[in-house]
This record gives sequence, C-alpha cells and structure tokens, in this order.
Amino acid sequence: MAEKRTRGFRLTALPAALLALSGAAFAQDAQIAELTTPESFVSFGAGAWSDGRPQQGIYDGMREDGGYLLLDGRYISRDNATGTWIGLSGRNLGLDTRELRADWLRQGDIGAFIEYSRIPRDNPHTFFTGLQGIGTTSLTISGAAAAALPFREVELGTVRDQVHAGFYKALSRSLNFRVSFRNEEKEGTRNWGLGSAPLFMVEPIDSTTRQLEATLNYLGERLQLSGGYYGSFYDTSNTLIFGLRNGVATPGTVGSPNPTPLSQPLPNQAHQLSLDGGYSITPATRAMFKLARGIATQDEPLPTWSLAAPNAPFVGMPSRLNGRMDTTLAEVGITTRPLSSLSLLANLRYYDLQDKTPLVGVVGSNATGVATVHNTPQSYETTTGKLEATYRLPAGFAVTGGAEAKNQNRFAPSFVNEIFVPYRVNLDETTWRLGVRRGLSDSVNGSLAFLHSKRDGSPLTATEDFASDLISPIHIADRERDKWRAMLDWTPAERLTLQLVIENAKDEYSDERPYGLKDGKASLVSLDATYSVTENWQVSGWYARDETAARQRNAQWSGAGVHQLDREANLEDKGDNVGFEVRGKLGAALKVGANALYAKTVSRYQDSITFIGAPVVLPVETPLPDITNKLARLGLFAEYAIRKTSTVRFDLIHEDWRTDDWTWQFADGSPFVYGSGAAAAADGTFVIPNQRQKATFAGARYIFRF
Repeated sequence: MAEKRTRGFRLTALPAALLALSGAAFAQDAQIAELTTPESFVSFGAGAWSDGRPQQGIYDGMREDGGYLLLDGRYISRDNATGTWIGLSGRNLGLDTRELRADWLRQGDIGAFIEYSRIPRDNPHTFFTGLQGIGTTSLTISGAAAAALPFREVELGTVRDQVHAGFYKALSRSLNFRVSFRNEEKEGTRNWGLGSAPLFMVEPIDSTTRQLEATLNYLGERLQLSGGYYGSFYDTSNTLIFGLRNGVATPGTVGSPNPTPLSQPLPNQAHQLSLDGGYSITPATRAMFKLARGIATQDEPLPTWSLAAPNAPFVGMPSRLNGRMDTTLAEVGITTRPLSSLSLLANLRYYDLQDKTPLVGVVGSNATGVATVHNTPQSYETTTGKLEATYRLPAGFAVTGGAEAKNQNRFAPSFVNEIFVPYRVNLDETTWRLGVRRGLSDSVNGSLAFLHSKRDGSPLTATEDFASDLISPIHIADRERDKWRAMLDWTPAERLTLQLVIENAKDEYSDERPYGLKDGKASLVSLDATYSVTENWQVSGWYARDETAARQRNAQWSGAGVHQLDREANLEDKGDNVGFEVRGKLGAALKVGANALYAKTVSRYQDSITFIGAPVVLPVETPLPDITNKLARLGLFAEYAIRKTSTVRFDLIHEDWRTDDWTWQFADGSPFVYGSGAAAAADGTFVIPNQRQKATFAGARYIFRF
C-alpha cells in the first residue's frame, strides 16, 4: 500500500502561524519541524493477483492476473535561506494509473508545477465478434459471410494521458498572477452501434482536450478582486466513421445506407472572461459580486456534407453548422450581522444562455427543396433569488430559515409542429428551508434541516404525436419535493466517537398527463464509529444503507395506433455497505491491521402490465428479474520497522465480486447476439460477462525515509 499522496508542496497558513509563535511547547516544535522539513521517502516492491479482475481492476489499474511493480516516492527539500521548496512525487509508477508531479516554490514570491497522470478505463466485458477494422474509421460487419470474417475475442477500453502545468507570481504584496494549462490525449475504443440497424460497432477514439486558465488576483484590506480567462479546446482525428455490412447491397437506400456514415463530436472551443470580488462595507457587512461572459463555437465543416447518395445531405443544409452559444452570468450578494445573534444573507443570480446557431433545415425533399425537420436552437434565461437568516440561541444552538425562488424563461423552437416532446416556456421553482444546529460542544454536535420545494410553470405545449403528448417530461414536470437531513457527532466516552447521518427525500409529480414519472423517494442512513481500545490499538467500523425508488407509467401502441397496454414500473435500488478495521502495534517495531468490506446493491424493476385490448406477445419477460451485485473484501497488513528510516510492509487482500446482471442476455438466459434476424443482416457478436471474479493479492514493499 502506497504512502498517502501529496498533491502539492506549499507552506500553509497553519505552520506559518506556528512559526510566528514564541515559547511553543515541545509538541508544537515537533509539528513545526515536520511541516517545515517534511519527510521524503521511496517505496518499492512487488505484488501479484491470483486471477483476473476486470470489474474491480477498472479502479486501480490491476485488471489482469499476474505480477505488478509497486513503486511510489516523494522528495522534498527546502532552502531555509531563500524559502525555496523543491518537490518531486510519484504514485503508482509501476501501474497504468501512474502519476508524477514536480513543484518549485519560492515562498510568497514565485512558483511553478508540472504533473502527469494516466487514467485507463477498460470495459470489464469481453466481446466475441467478427467485426473488422476495430480502431479505424472504416469497419466491416460480418453479415452473411461470417465464415470469411472469423470471430475473435476483443477487449475495449480507453486511456487518457494528462499533462497539467501551472505558474504563480506575486507581483506585489496585494497582487498575484496565476496561469495553468492542461492537455489531455484520449485514445482507445468503445462499444457502439450502427444506428440504422441493431448491429455491433466500435467507436475509435483519438481526441485532444486543452484547457487554459489565467487569473489576476488583488487582495486589499477591504476589497478583493479576481479577474480571469478560461478557455477550452477540443479536437479529434476521427470525425466520420463508416460501417459496411458485408453481404448487403451497396450503396443501399436512404433509410438503410451501406456503408452507414456515423458522425463524431466535431472540434469546438469555448472562451470565458470573468470578474468576481468582495468588499467589506463594515466589519459586520460584506458584499460580493460576479460577472462572466462566455462564447462557445463549433464551426468545423460537416463531415457528411460532401457524401453522395443515398447519404447526400438535404439541399438546404449548409456545409458548416456555425454553432454558437453565448452565456452571461451576473450575481450579487450581501451578508450582514446586524446583531451578535443574527446573521442575514441575500443573493441574486442571473444566467442567460443564447443559442445563436443559425436555424436551418436538416431533413427534407431534395426534389422540392422543402425541409420537414429543422435544427432546434434553444435559449433560456434563469433568475434566482435567495434570502436566509440565522439566529443563534443559548447553549450553542442556531436556527436557520430561508427561501429561494427560481424563474426560467425557455424560448420555444421556431417550428412548433416539429416538437415531439412536450415543452414549457416558463418554469418556476420555490424552495423553503428550515434548520437547527448545535455546535461548540465537546460531546454532542448535530444539525437537523427540512427543505420543501415546488416546481410549476406555464402550460405544457402540445406535440405533433398524440402518444408523446401524454408524457410529462421529468425535467420540467410539476413537482413537489420534501427533504430531511439529520447529522449527529457524538462522543459518549473519551475513547468512543460516533457519527450518524440520516437523509430522506420524497418527490410527487403532477397527474396532468397519464404517463411519465409519478413519484420517487430516496433515503440514506450512515453510521461511523471509532473506538480507541488502548493508546496503541484502534477499532473503527461503518455501515451505510441507501435506497432510491420511483414509480413510472408508460404505454404501448401498435403501428396502426391502437392502444395495446399500459405498463407501470416500480423501480428500486438498494445498497448496503458495511466495513470494519482494526490496527495497532505489537511492540515498538511492528504495526498490524485488518479490514473487511461487504457491499451489496439490488436493482428491482417490478413491472406490472394492464392489457387495454387483446393480450399481445411481449418482447421481454414481465416482471423483469432483480439484478444483484456483491463485493466482499478482506485485507491484512503488517509493517515492521527495521530501523528508524526503513520499513517493510506486507499486504494480503482477498476479494470476491459477483453479479447476476442479465442486461447482456436474452429472456431465456442465452447470450445477447447482435443482428440475430435475417441472414443478410446477421452480425453474431455476443458478450459473455464474467459474473464472478474471485482473486487474492499478495504484495511486499520496502519503504526508505530520508
């Protein structure tokens, strides 16, 4: 196990304040020495997993069975004469999740850093496919001639290599400048689909994201200001992917072209200027403000614009979208304390998004030049106001009450007859809060809060599709929400500490339309406990349970528009997490510990169907079975101090992950197969998830501190 990661090497306000004290106690001197002359170390060793672990290996870079190099380190030096710090750290250097960072800082004057990190994300499933050209922009699906394109095992995943650099300079006692630049290269493959048919495709990823941020900060006695620029730039080498169905006639038809072109997200960029600050009007009253203006554009040539029939674009479609979105943010606020026991807060925020993308026809008749489908630039502006008051009572109690009102004006698409989802041009939401908390106690601290919000607005617009017009969209539907949150930090005995969190939320949606989400609820209970058995031994444990549920109604119509059935789904997710840890010393040189974790999640669907007319054949089993995921992990460690600067550490971990996830299966339990219909469109790709992954890790490392 690696030493705790250090992200930066800056002298914080705490040690600086400690350094200013005179006559400090010995313990304070030791703490100052540790912070001003931090310890460097090198840790190296090896470990091995007994079996592959594709699911859990997503998170730690150890996906396959076999051996791994364990290498970490940190070097820090400080020149006391100049106050210059130099730092170099590395983490997981022997793994695919490696990180490196270098810092140079002259305290209070100038500094710079550069860091590198690699983030792999492997798909935990293995695909068996005859797809050819994986990783390129031209792919061939096996089709009827599957024998000519032999099946093979394929693993998919992406890797992000990120470099981040920054520079700091103090221009004066009250003025400083900061700039940082981040470059991320993302490469790999991701499972995809053809779009015009249920066939397996692989998306080739080769993109670059760059971010630049610069700020100039002013710190005065009463006025603080920060002005800055932020820019993001996205580029990709793959703008258009072609999927060719082997054994199917080319070039196909407009509805089913062969090959089928699939467009990727196109290069784009965004720029923002901002200014925010605060001003202390009096010692008890402070005002703040923030202004920001941003422009995001996408003006690259459309990769499908020059294609020939049947993929030829609509005659009215321009060669470039010339997409543009302008954003404006303005915010002001004030906090004041008119009485020693009363605090007030007021805040007003305005956010405006203007979609200035030209309105054009994207689908229509090339013979007549009449467009039947247009793009839908959508703009909206949101105004939010907040008032809050806190009154302090005796015995450390405080009561807080407040209200927040939000209004959003949403500009409807120009062609209302092309709307297929109900739309609302005005949305209002009001939230009331009431809470009480108790602090400043040595044994009991806690809080209790209640929140009630109501969302409504202008009438929903009618759509062109009668079935769609019966749905209440979740993001704009009328809704009432109640939330409770209680927190308790209790020390019933000198050696025992308990922390309890309880949360509960409930949503009720309007019955104005018969279909969509009807209600929902969520809850969380979390308990943490720590007990110091002796000075050298400590035991801790935790338990958390979360539940989320929703009731949703939908329906099915035949191709002739006949209402066949109504379906109600009582969706539910439950999670239980319990853990235990003990650590201590066996003598002066030996530290030992053990930890255990058990996690279980259950997803339930609980569908029920009401047939409106004669029963119909359903494509899936009803009700759908539950999906259960379980993880059990046990870890043991021992550290032996050979000498003051040298330690050896041994780790033993056993984990067992299992699932009965059926989402890659047919209703009869057989593997899901892409394109299992007509022979001419056959694909045959299938996935067999490893539903149980059981592995043991053993590792040893040597740690040298200097």
